[in-house]
Amino acid sequence: MHKTTRTTKTPVARRLAAAAVALGGCLALAGPAAGAGAAPADPVRTVFFGDSYTSNYGIAPFHQDDTARFLCFRAKENYPTAATRRLADKGVTLTVQSDVSCGGAVIRHFWEQQETLPGTGLKVPAQQAALKDDTQLVVGSMGGNTLGFTRILKQCSAKLRSDEHSLLPGTPVDEDEPAAACAEFFGSGDGKQWLDDRFEQVGRELAEMLDRMAYFAPDAKRVLVGYLRLVPEDADTCLTAAPGQTEPPLADIPQDALPVLDGIQKRLNDVTRKAAADAEGGADFVDLYAVTGGNTACGGADRGIGGLLEDSQVKPGGQSLPWYAHPNEQGRDLQARHVAGKVEEVLGR
Repeated sequence: MHKTTRTTKTPVARRLAAAAVALGGCLALAGPAAGAGAAPADPVRTVFFGDSYTSNYGIAPFHQDDTARFLCFRAKENYPTAATRRLADKGVTLTVQSDVSCGGAVIRHFWEQQETLPGTGLKVPAQQAALKDDTQLVVGSMGGNTLGFTRILKQCSAKLRSDEHSLLPGTPVDEDEPAAACAEFFGSGDGKQWLDDRFEQVGRELAEMLDRMAYFAPDAKRVLVGYLRLVPEDADTCLTAAPGQTEPPLADIPQDALPVLDGIQKRLNDVTRKAAADAEGGADFVDLYAVTGGNTACGGADRGIGGLLEDSQVKPGGQSLPWYAHPNEQGRDLQARHVAGKVEEVLGR
Protein backbone atom coordinates (compact mmCIF):
# COMPACT_ATOMS: atom_id res chain seq x y z
CA MET A 1 0.00 0.00 0.00
CA HIS A 2 1.27 3.46 -0.78
CA LYS A 3 1.85 5.98 1.99
CA THR A 4 1.18 9.69 1.75
CA THR A 5 3.38 12.00 3.79
CA ARG A 6 2.86 15.70 4.28
CA THR A 7 5.60 16.74 1.85
CA THR A 8 5.50 17.56 -1.84
CA LYS A 9 8.08 14.91 -2.82
CA THR A 10 5.71 12.07 -3.81
CA PRO A 11 3.33 12.08 -6.83
CA VAL A 12 0.35 11.53 -4.54
CA ALA A 13 1.37 14.41 -2.31
CA ARG A 14 1.85 16.69 -5.31
CA ARG A 15 -1.66 15.83 -6.53
CA LEU A 16 -3.09 16.50 -3.10
CA ALA A 17 -1.26 19.81 -2.82
CA ALA A 18 -2.71 20.87 -6.16
CA ALA A 19 -6.17 19.85 -4.98
CA ALA A 20 -5.70 21.91 -1.83
CA VAL A 21 -4.96 24.99 -3.91
CA ALA A 22 -8.01 24.32 -6.08
CA LEU A 23 -10.18 24.11 -2.99
CA GLY A 24 -8.72 27.26 -1.55
CA GLY A 25 -7.32 25.20 1.31
CA CYS A 26 -4.85 26.71 3.71
CA LEU A 27 -3.17 23.57 5.03
CA ALA A 28 -0.20 23.63 7.34
CA LEU A 29 2.09 21.40 5.29
CA ALA A 30 4.97 21.64 7.72
CA GLY A 31 3.35 19.44 10.37
CA PRO A 32 0.16 18.53 12.21
CA ALA A 33 -2.11 21.22 13.59
CA ALA A 34 -1.73 22.34 17.16
CA GLY A 35 -3.37 20.09 19.64
CA ALA A 36 -2.96 16.90 17.59
CA GLY A 37 -3.33 13.81 19.71
CA ALA A 38 -5.47 15.52 22.32
CA ALA A 39 -8.91 14.08 23.03
CA PRO A 40 -11.48 15.96 20.97
CA ALA A 41 -13.47 18.49 22.95
CA ASP A 42 -17.24 18.58 22.84
CA PRO A 43 -18.82 18.92 20.38
CA VAL A 44 -17.00 16.67 17.89
CA ARG A 45 -16.81 18.27 14.45
CA THR A 46 -17.93 15.54 12.02
CA VAL A 47 -18.27 14.92 8.28
CA PHE A 48 -20.34 12.06 6.88
CA PHE A 49 -19.57 10.84 3.37
CA GLY A 50 -20.60 7.92 1.21
CA ASP A 51 -22.96 6.30 -1.25
CA SER A 52 -26.63 5.24 -1.19
CA TYR A 53 -26.12 3.08 1.89
CA THR A 54 -25.12 6.23 3.81
CA SER A 55 -27.69 8.50 2.19
CA ASN A 56 -30.21 5.68 2.83
CA TYR A 57 -31.89 5.64 -0.57
CA GLY A 58 -35.44 4.36 -0.31
CA ILE A 59 -36.37 6.01 2.99
CA ALA A 60 -38.70 9.00 2.79
CA PRO A 61 -38.80 11.91 3.12
CA PHE A 62 -35.54 12.80 1.42
CA HIS A 63 -33.79 16.14 0.85
CA GLN A 64 -35.09 17.94 -2.23
CA ASP A 65 -33.89 21.50 -1.62
CA ASP A 66 -31.03 21.34 -4.14
CA THR A 67 -31.58 20.38 -7.78
CA ALA A 68 -28.21 18.69 -8.24
CA ARG A 69 -28.54 16.75 -4.97
CA PHE A 70 -32.16 15.68 -5.58
CA LEU A 71 -31.04 12.37 -7.08
CA CYS A 72 -28.70 11.71 -4.17
CA PHE A 73 -31.90 10.55 -2.43
CA ARG A 74 -30.43 11.46 0.95
CA ALA A 75 -33.06 10.61 3.54
CA LYS A 76 -33.75 13.25 6.15
CA GLU A 77 -33.57 10.42 8.67
CA ASN A 78 -30.55 8.58 7.30
CA TYR A 79 -28.20 6.67 9.57
CA PRO A 80 -25.84 9.64 10.13
CA THR A 81 -28.83 11.59 11.49
CA ALA A 82 -30.04 8.66 13.59
CA ALA A 83 -26.53 7.86 14.91
CA THR A 84 -25.95 11.51 15.82
CA ARG A 85 -29.19 11.50 17.81
CA ARG A 86 -28.28 8.21 19.56
CA LEU A 87 -24.92 9.66 20.55
CA ALA A 88 -26.50 12.86 21.85
CA ASP A 89 -28.76 10.76 24.09
CA LYS A 90 -25.57 9.30 25.59
CA GLY A 91 -23.96 12.70 26.10
CA VAL A 92 -21.72 12.58 23.03
CA THR A 93 -22.43 15.63 20.88
CA LEU A 94 -21.50 15.75 17.21
CA THR A 95 -21.47 18.99 15.29
CA VAL A 96 -22.15 17.77 11.76
CA GLN A 97 -20.14 20.04 9.50
CA SER A 98 -21.59 18.29 6.46
CA ASP A 99 -23.31 15.13 5.23
CA VAL A 100 -22.28 14.77 1.59
CA SER A 101 -23.46 11.18 1.07
CA CYS A 102 -25.03 10.63 -2.32
CA GLY A 103 -26.65 7.68 -4.04
CA GLY A 104 -24.61 6.33 -6.93
CA ALA A 105 -21.28 7.59 -5.59
CA VAL A 106 -18.20 5.55 -6.42
CA ILE A 107 -14.97 5.89 -4.45
CA ARG A 108 -13.43 8.33 -6.91
CA HIS A 109 -16.30 10.74 -6.19
CA PHE A 110 -14.53 11.40 -2.94
CA TRP A 111 -12.05 13.45 -4.99
CA GLU A 112 -13.99 14.05 -8.23
CA GLN A 113 -17.32 15.70 -8.97
CA GLN A 114 -20.31 13.39 -9.29
CA GLU A 115 -22.86 13.83 -12.06
CA THR A 116 -26.10 12.82 -10.38
CA LEU A 117 -28.06 12.41 -13.60
CA PRO A 118 -25.79 11.45 -16.51
CA GLY A 119 -26.05 13.75 -19.49
CA THR A 120 -27.69 16.64 -17.62
CA GLY A 121 -24.62 18.37 -16.28
CA LEU A 122 -26.11 18.29 -12.75
CA LYS A 123 -23.10 17.73 -10.51
CA VAL A 124 -22.23 17.75 -6.84
CA PRO A 125 -18.73 18.63 -5.59
CA ALA A 126 -16.12 16.07 -4.66
CA GLN A 127 -16.95 14.81 -1.19
CA GLN A 128 -13.50 15.66 0.16
CA ALA A 129 -14.41 19.34 -0.24
CA ALA A 130 -16.45 18.99 2.97
CA LEU A 131 -13.34 18.23 5.05
CA LYS A 132 -11.81 21.05 7.07
CA ASP A 133 -8.60 21.52 9.01
CA ASP A 134 -10.59 21.30 12.24
CA THR A 135 -12.71 18.23 11.30
CA GLN A 136 -12.35 15.66 14.09
CA LEU A 137 -14.34 12.70 12.78
CA VAL A 138 -15.05 11.34 9.27
CA VAL A 139 -17.58 8.51 8.87
CA GLY A 140 -19.17 6.73 5.92
CA SER A 141 -19.41 3.89 3.40
CA MET A 142 -17.86 3.54 -0.05
CA GLY A 143 -16.96 0.67 -2.36
CA GLY A 144 -20.11 -1.13 -3.49
CA ASN A 145 -20.58 0.99 -6.60
CA THR A 146 -16.90 0.87 -7.52
CA LEU A 147 -17.11 -2.90 -7.30
CA GLY A 148 -20.15 -2.71 -9.57
CA PHE A 149 -22.65 -4.50 -7.35
CA THR A 150 -25.64 -3.42 -9.44
CA ARG A 151 -23.89 -4.83 -12.52
CA ILE A 152 -23.41 -8.09 -10.64
CA LEU A 153 -27.10 -8.16 -9.71
CA LYS A 154 -28.07 -7.52 -13.33
CA GLN A 155 -25.76 -10.29 -14.47
CA CYS A 156 -27.79 -12.66 -12.29
CA SER A 157 -31.34 -11.35 -12.88
CA ALA A 158 -33.29 -11.29 -16.14
CA LYS A 159 -35.90 -9.06 -14.49
CA LEU A 160 -33.32 -6.43 -13.55
CA ARG A 161 -32.04 -6.45 -17.14
CA SER A 162 -35.50 -5.49 -18.44
CA ASP A 163 -36.39 -1.97 -19.57
CA GLU A 164 -38.72 -1.70 -16.58
CA HIS A 165 -35.68 -1.47 -14.31
CA SER A 166 -33.49 0.75 -16.45
CA LEU A 167 -33.29 3.27 -13.59
CA LEU A 168 -31.03 0.84 -11.73
CA PRO A 169 -27.61 2.01 -12.97
CA GLY A 170 -25.23 -0.20 -14.85
CA THR A 171 -25.40 -3.00 -17.35
CA PRO A 172 -24.71 -6.71 -16.87
CA VAL A 173 -21.03 -7.57 -16.84
CA ASP A 174 -21.58 -9.69 -19.97
CA GLU A 175 -24.99 -9.36 -21.63
CA ASP A 176 -24.27 -12.36 -23.86
CA GLU A 177 -24.20 -14.64 -20.82
CA PRO A 178 -27.70 -15.63 -19.58
CA ALA A 179 -28.69 -14.63 -16.06
CA ALA A 180 -29.30 -18.28 -15.21
CA ALA A 181 -25.57 -19.00 -15.69
CA CYS A 182 -24.22 -16.22 -13.47
CA ALA A 183 -22.86 -18.52 -10.75
CA GLU A 184 -20.69 -20.31 -13.29
CA PHE A 185 -19.79 -17.00 -14.96
CA PHE A 186 -18.37 -15.45 -11.79
CA GLY A 187 -16.68 -18.69 -10.76
CA SER A 188 -14.19 -18.88 -13.64
CA GLY A 189 -12.86 -17.28 -16.79
CA ASP A 190 -13.73 -13.71 -17.74
CA GLY A 191 -16.26 -13.26 -14.93
CA LYS A 192 -13.78 -14.24 -12.24
CA GLN A 193 -11.09 -12.04 -13.78
CA TRP A 194 -13.52 -9.11 -13.88
CA LEU A 195 -14.23 -9.56 -10.17
CA ASP A 196 -10.52 -9.84 -9.30
CA ASP A 197 -9.78 -6.62 -11.20
CA ARG A 198 -12.64 -4.79 -9.51
CA PHE A 199 -11.59 -5.85 -6.03
CA GLU A 200 -8.05 -4.69 -6.74
CA GLN A 201 -9.44 -1.32 -7.82
CA VAL A 202 -11.62 -1.04 -4.70
CA GLY A 203 -8.66 -1.71 -2.41
CA ARG A 204 -6.43 0.74 -4.24
CA GLU A 205 -9.02 3.53 -4.28
CA LEU A 206 -10.02 3.04 -0.63
CA ALA A 207 -6.36 3.51 0.28
CA GLU A 208 -6.28 6.70 -1.78
CA MET A 209 -9.46 7.95 -0.11
CA LEU A 210 -8.09 7.33 3.38
CA ASP A 211 -4.87 9.14 2.46
CA ARG A 212 -6.89 12.12 1.32
CA MET A 213 -8.91 12.17 4.53
CA ALA A 214 -5.67 12.30 6.51
CA TYR A 215 -4.36 15.08 4.30
CA PHE A 216 -7.35 17.41 4.34
CA ALA A 217 -8.44 16.65 7.92
CA PRO A 218 -5.14 15.74 9.61
CA ASP A 219 -6.53 15.40 13.13
CA ALA A 220 -9.70 13.48 12.22
CA LYS A 221 -10.54 9.96 13.32
CA ARG A 222 -11.55 7.94 10.24
CA VAL A 223 -14.34 5.33 10.36
CA LEU A 224 -15.22 3.15 7.36
CA VAL A 225 -18.65 1.54 7.57
CA GLY A 226 -19.30 -1.79 5.88
CA TYR A 227 -22.52 -3.01 4.26
CA LEU A 228 -25.35 -4.99 5.84
CA ARG A 229 -25.40 -8.65 4.87
CA LEU A 230 -27.67 -9.32 1.89
CA VAL A 231 -27.86 -13.14 1.66
CA PRO A 232 -28.19 -15.33 4.80
CA GLU A 233 -26.26 -18.50 5.52
CA ASP A 234 -29.43 -20.48 4.77
CA ALA A 235 -30.15 -19.24 1.25
CA ASP A 236 -33.29 -21.41 1.06
CA THR A 237 -35.09 -18.70 3.04
CA CYS A 238 -34.68 -16.46 0.00
CA LEU A 239 -37.30 -18.53 -1.84
CA THR A 240 -40.07 -17.22 0.43
CA ALA A 241 -41.61 -13.79 -0.07
CA ALA A 242 -41.58 -11.46 2.93
CA PRO A 243 -44.91 -10.77 4.70
CA GLY A 244 -47.13 -8.67 2.46
CA GLN A 245 -44.94 -9.26 -0.62
CA THR A 246 -45.49 -11.44 -3.68
CA GLU A 247 -41.95 -11.47 -5.12
CA PRO A 248 -39.11 -13.41 -3.49
CA PRO A 249 -36.76 -10.91 -1.83
CA LEU A 250 -34.02 -11.44 -4.41
CA ALA A 251 -36.45 -11.75 -7.33
CA ASP A 252 -35.38 -14.22 -10.02
CA ILE A 253 -31.70 -14.56 -9.07
CA PRO A 254 -30.94 -18.30 -9.40
CA GLN A 255 -30.66 -20.26 -6.18
CA ASP A 256 -27.14 -21.45 -6.99
CA ALA A 257 -26.01 -17.82 -7.41
CA LEU A 258 -27.03 -16.73 -3.91
CA PRO A 259 -23.95 -18.18 -2.14
CA VAL A 260 -21.85 -16.57 -4.89
CA LEU A 261 -23.39 -13.17 -4.12
CA ASP A 262 -22.76 -13.72 -0.43
CA GLY A 263 -19.14 -14.60 -1.14
CA ILE A 264 -18.71 -11.44 -3.22
CA GLN A 265 -20.17 -9.31 -0.45
CA LYS A 266 -17.98 -10.97 2.19
CA ARG A 267 -14.93 -10.34 0.04
CA LEU A 268 -15.88 -6.66 -0.25
CA ASN A 269 -16.21 -6.55 3.52
CA ASP A 270 -12.74 -8.08 3.92
CA VAL A 271 -11.16 -5.66 1.42
CA THR A 272 -12.70 -2.69 3.26
CA ARG A 273 -11.56 -3.98 6.66
CA LYS A 274 -8.03 -4.42 5.31
CA ALA A 275 -7.97 -0.89 3.87
CA ALA A 276 -8.90 0.50 7.28
CA ALA A 277 -6.33 -1.68 9.06
CA ASP A 278 -3.54 -0.72 6.63
CA ALA A 279 -4.24 3.02 6.65
CA GLU A 280 -1.31 5.09 7.82
CA GLY A 281 -2.19 6.57 11.19
CA GLY A 282 -4.98 4.05 11.68
CA ALA A 283 -8.65 3.92 10.71
CA ASP A 284 -11.59 2.03 12.20
CA PHE A 285 -14.09 -0.31 10.57
CA VAL A 286 -17.74 -1.05 11.38
CA ASP A 287 -18.34 -4.68 10.39
CA LEU A 288 -22.06 -4.68 9.63
CA TYR A 289 -21.82 -7.90 7.62
CA ALA A 290 -20.86 -9.80 10.77
CA VAL A 291 -23.78 -8.54 12.87
CA THR A 292 -26.70 -8.55 10.43
CA GLY A 293 -26.96 -12.22 9.43
CA GLY A 294 -30.45 -12.37 10.92
CA ASN A 295 -31.59 -9.21 9.15
CA THR A 296 -30.76 -9.97 5.52
CA ALA A 297 -33.12 -9.31 2.61
CA CYS A 298 -34.43 -12.84 3.23
CA GLY A 299 -35.17 -12.25 6.93
CA GLY A 300 -38.93 -11.93 6.54
CA ALA A 301 -40.42 -9.54 9.10
CA ASP A 302 -36.91 -9.02 10.54
CA ARG A 303 -35.35 -8.01 7.23
CA GLY A 304 -33.12 -4.97 7.39
CA ILE A 305 -32.84 -4.75 3.60
CA GLY A 306 -35.76 -4.14 1.27
CA GLY A 307 -36.24 -6.78 -1.42
CA LEU A 308 -34.91 -6.10 -4.90
CA LEU A 309 -38.36 -5.41 -6.38
CA GLU A 310 -40.20 -4.48 -3.17
CA ASP A 311 -41.65 -0.96 -3.26
CA SER A 312 -39.56 1.55 -1.32
CA GLN A 313 -40.84 4.77 0.24
CA VAL A 314 -39.50 6.89 -2.63
CA LYS A 315 -42.33 7.84 -4.98
CA PRO A 316 -41.32 10.44 -7.58
CA GLY A 317 -44.43 11.37 -9.53
CA GLY A 318 -46.45 9.05 -7.30
CA GLN A 319 -44.75 5.92 -8.65
CA SER A 320 -42.84 3.86 -6.07
CA LEU A 321 -39.26 2.91 -6.88
CA PRO A 322 -38.03 -0.50 -5.69
CA TRP A 323 -35.66 -0.84 -2.76
CA TYR A 324 -33.11 -2.52 -5.03
CA ALA A 325 -31.58 -4.19 -1.92
CA HIS A 326 -31.05 -1.11 0.25
CA PRO A 327 -31.55 -0.81 4.01
CA ASN A 328 -35.13 -0.17 5.10
CA GLU A 329 -35.89 1.71 8.33
CA GLN A 330 -35.02 -1.35 10.41
CA GLY A 331 -31.71 -1.67 8.57
CA ARG A 332 -31.06 2.05 8.96
CA ASP A 333 -31.53 1.68 12.72
CA LEU A 334 -29.05 -1.21 12.77
CA GLN A 335 -26.54 0.94 10.89
CA ALA A 336 -27.07 3.81 13.32
CA ARG A 337 -26.71 1.62 16.41
CA HIS A 338 -23.47 -0.01 15.35
CA VAL A 339 -21.97 3.20 13.96
CA ALA A 340 -22.82 5.09 17.16
CA GLY A 341 -21.21 2.33 19.20
CA LYS A 342 -18.03 2.47 17.15
CA VAL A 343 -17.88 6.27 17.39
CA GLU A 344 -18.16 6.07 21.20
CA GLU A 345 -15.30 3.56 21.17
CA VAL A 346 -13.15 5.66 18.83
CA LEU A 347 -13.68 8.83 20.86
CA GLY A 348 -13.07 7.00 24.14
CA ARG A 349 -16.36 8.17 25.60
